[in-house]
Amino acid sequence: MDTIASLFSFITTPVSWVIVQFHSVYGAIFGPDTGWAWGLSIVSLVILIRICLIPLFVKQIKATRGMQTLQPEMKKIQERYKNDRQRQSEEMMKLYKETGTNPLSSCLPILAQSPFFFALYHVLNSIASNDTIGVINQNLLESAQKAHIFGAPLASKFFSSESDVAALNASLTDVRVVTAIMIVLMSASQFFTQRQLMTKNVDTTVKTPFMQQQKMLMYVFPVMFAVFGVNFPVGVLVYWLTTNVWTMGQQMYVIHNNPTPGSKAQAAYLERLHKRVTHHGKTRGRGEKAIVKAIVAKGRDRNEFERKFINGLNKAGLAAQADGTVVKSETAVAAQTEDGAPAATGAPKRQQPKRQSKSQRQSAKPAGAAEPKTSLSKSGEPEDAKPAGGAKKPAQKPGTGARSKAQSGQRKGPQRPKSPSKK
Repeated sequence: MDTIASLFSFITTPVSWVIVQFHSVYGAIFGPDTGWAWGLSIVSLVILIRICLIPLFVKQIKATRGMQTLQPEMKKIQERYKNDRQRQSEEMMKLYKETGTNPLSSCLPILAQSPFFFALYHVLNSIASNDTIGVINQNLLESAQKAHIFGAPLASKFFSSESDVAALNASLTDVRVVTAIMIVLMSASQFFTQRQLMTKNVDTTVKTPFMQQQKMLMYVFPVMFAVFGVNFPVGVLVYWLTTNVWTMGQQMYVIHNNPTPGSKAQAAYLERLHKRVTHHGKTRGRGEKAIVKAIVAKGRDRNEFERKFINGLNKAGLAAQADGTVVKSETAVAAQTEDGAPAATGAPKRQQPKRQSKSQRQSAKPAGAAEPKTSLSKSGEPEDAKPAGGAKKPAQKPGTGARSKAQSGQRKGPQRPKSPSKK
């Protein structure tokens, strides 16, 4: 560890200068030789570094989500070119270039933070060795050696010898108890951060090897912190515990306000957003508008939670617009259909006339209208051929007169044979 820390000795001067500046502020409040002054100086250094790394953290989120969405395509490439490693790598790089995804972006915050971590380790190790470093002169070195955090000196370690601890005016038991508690808290915070990432902020609709890797890291990282933590000085444990707590809080904020699409966190967020939008009748804030705008732009590609959100707005008489706003509408479906395609607005929808019964049609006729002829009446019969005054025709006797065409015609179908006459 000392060899690795010496590689980053070029940054020890800026790190030591920042710690001294914070120490001058907290020393005026708590006293220059107290553990609070030096401990809060290290915590403030962590907060300053993590604020500077926020843009990289945003890139990490985008890269992680981009890798999650690319996992099905990557799996297809691996299966297609499983016997050609070179072609497989070329297709992977082509896919990254087309989608604008960088696999290393998910590691940027850790890589960018590593130089500061090793520089701080180098500074604290020099304090334990009674060596001045950076802008820390002899007076500041003696002040830092007197500083104790709950009885443990800043430069002491879990496996420090009893003589080294006694030289710093402390007991070995206090050092090991404090370092053990800090290592447990550091590992627990790392485990909780990875666990909430796996259980709440992972797209459950896509099963990829990426999820298995994250599940492995959830158990590997805490073990690594526990193994290497026993060799860290108390000041470095303060640094690492602070950055883990910051990461956990930052992750909780992202999961709560900008969850991964298709995850359980998105379902909970859209449920809360639906209650707020239906209560106020509009989207409030740039973040809510950005979420609604992204959902509307997806159209038919929405997941189950997003379709439920849009349908809930429609039932409440609201319609989500392409710019992320929400407008009131009596028929919200007319402005936004269920499958995501916007319906045409403007002219009202034409309705089909209702079918009327025969009695309704007869009652709707004007008085004096002629009765329409039916197919049973003879069209070729002249008007004067009909008896005047509405007199009925004289009934003809049966068997006389001209038979109708239907009566005079022969019977259709097979004829019944005549029976022979009896002699």
